[in-house]
Amino acid sequence: MKIVVIGGTGLIGSKLVAGLGERGHEAVAASPNTGVNTLTGEGLADAVAGADVVIDVSNSPSFEDAAVLDFFRTSTGNLLAAEAKAGVGHHVALSVVGTGRRPDIGYFAAKNAQEKLIKQSGIPYSIVHATQFFEFAHAIADGATDGDAVRMPPVAFQPIAGDEVAKAVGRAALGEPLNGDAEIGGPERFQMDDFFRSALTAWGDKRHVVTDPHAHYFGAELNEPDLVPVEGATLGQVKYADWLAADK
Repeated sequence: MKIVVIGGTGLIGSKLVAGLGERGHEAVAASPNTGVNTLTGEGLADAVAGADVVIDVSNSPSFEDAAVLDFFRTSTGNLLAAEAKAGVGHHVALSVVGTGRRPDIGYFAAKNAQEKLIKQSGIPYSIVHATQFFEFAHAIADGATDGDAVRMPPVAFQPIAGDEVAKAVGRAALGEPLNGDAEIGGPERFQMDDFFRSALTAWGDKRHVVTDPHAHYFGAELNEPDLVPVEGATLGQVKYADWLAADK
């Protein structure tokens, strides 16, 4: 099959392109780096022409509420319009666990807007909701840093390896359209503050974690179940400690 990966040069996209290519599919990396811009429409029609499946793992360059909402509305609208003209038979999108539970969080609201466009498009689709990636743990800690303290809420946290996210999205792309959602998460559930306390030690980082129920994540306070999958989700097999050891 010809499978176009929007955001195909990023963290998950590059893994998808490599994995699908290894399985014998024509996997095309589409991003501004390859001349395809979903915001302006540049190169989009040519990229999706003849595609059996389009996978969207792109992300907004800004997480500011208005900017991220505009990105997903504009990008997804342009992409779905191009797919409809090209007769694409399956649209696959990567989203975030918890979007439906916390529409008050700006980034989640933007992903909800994206998902609504997909569901209303008439194109057969699959949406994969993933928990946070291992690869972003350092950035999350940095964003929560106040002096030498890292302020983290005591809520459930179940991160997953990027490789396993890419594999799950790839499986969705090669299967029949779900015309619905699926959830994936890591194999271990932690309290967020405890996870980062252990992670900082493993990184050799001298900062310390302060448990703070009012600490913000994407600009909002969290409730206990906001970031973890519901029962029946597909769970990865790679534990964070093993991933970290292999990554060194």
